[in-house]
Amino acid sequence: MTQVEIGRGKNGRRAYALDEIGIVPSRRTRDPEEVSIAWQIDAYRFELPVVVSPMDSVVSPKTAIEVGRLGGLAVLDLEGLWTRYDDPMPLLEEVAELKGEPATRRLQEIYNAPIKEELIGRRIEEIRAAGVATAVRLSPQRTVQYHKAVIDAGVDIFVIRGTTVSAEHVSGRAEPLNLKQFIYELDVPVVVGGCATYTAALHLMRTGAAGVLVGFGGGASHTTRTVLGVVVPMATAISDVAAARRDYMDESGGRYVHVIADGGMGTSGDIAKAIAVGADAVMVGSPLARAVEAPGKGFHWGSEAQHHELPRGKRVEFGTVGTLEQILHGPSSVADGSMNLMGALKRTMATAGYSDLKEFQRVEVVVAPQIG
Repeated sequence: MTQVEIGRGKNGRRAYALDEIGIVPSRRTRDPEEVSIAWQIDAYRFELPVVVSPMDSVVSPKTAIEVGRLGGLAVLDLEGLWTRYDDPMPLLEEVAELKGEPATRRLQEIYNAPIKEELIGRRIEEIRAAGVATAVRLSPQRTVQYHKAVIDAGVDIFVIRGTTVSAEHVSGRAEPLNLKQFIYELDVPVVVGGCATYTAALHLMRTGAAGVLVGFGGGASHTTRTVLGVVVPMATAISDVAAARRDYMDESGGRYVHVIADGGMGTSGDIAKAIAVGADAVMVGSPLARAVEAPGKGFHWGSEAQHHELPRGKRVEFGTVGTLEQILHGPSSVADGSMNLMGALKRTMATAGYSDLKEFQRVEVVVAPQIG
């Protein structure tokens, strides 16, 4: 890709955000009813290409079960309130009542409580008992400490998620997680991320991961760009990682690693464009934070918001627009892309003439900046 001169001493690539690209219809159209949006990772098939972000404002054991019933997959954060408190609902209600800047300070206090290992097993068993696929998240820093409790409880999909996860972490304080050895020794599919470059993704794929998360997560509640200056626009990031997936397939003799776009999926149009540039599925948070069932009660925040030294997220108020089912499957009562996300995706694919997600990844896109 052509380098752009930033100044005499620095060049950089031109990268594109999702709202800077557009999907081009082909010569053929279809009825939305003839479109399949199902996807499969390892032995697990889902009717929706939606993975719900491991955020306490969105995923509780109860909402994880409901999302599973509706055809998606929700990831429970094992470093969140559900493994620190027997009953976190009073605290979630308190967070919803906080005003302004004190919210970050109070979140740090609430999340300072220790993780209780017995609650890890209890939460996983609660979701499993409902008969839906069970997915949980740990950060790379806590994976070694708690992974045995996760596996013993019978989790289906293990997500190792941080703002940035690499296969070559260097630390002078502790022995870093050896992802390749760790994943090799597990009997469950592992999804790792985030990453945002071809090289980082290729290294993660070589660890044996079943899927990689593209992006830095958090989306609307994330302030990593402001605090750290770290940002890679999502359209470019997803496309680069999809290229790594293609090259890794050649390198490995056909092993397919799923690409999951994580962050910035605010509307149904964002979801469609993420898949159009190469994602197999999307990880969403803020759209479902608007559900009446969401634990955040109309507020949304991620794990970065309560970091004890350097918060890189904030609590955002979205309000509520409908139930989880309405947000995912409709009907919609608004025209802003915040409801009936999957109906919109089917209609986009039908308009462009594609019948399934793999085909839709080949759709033509154009650069269309600043178009309302």
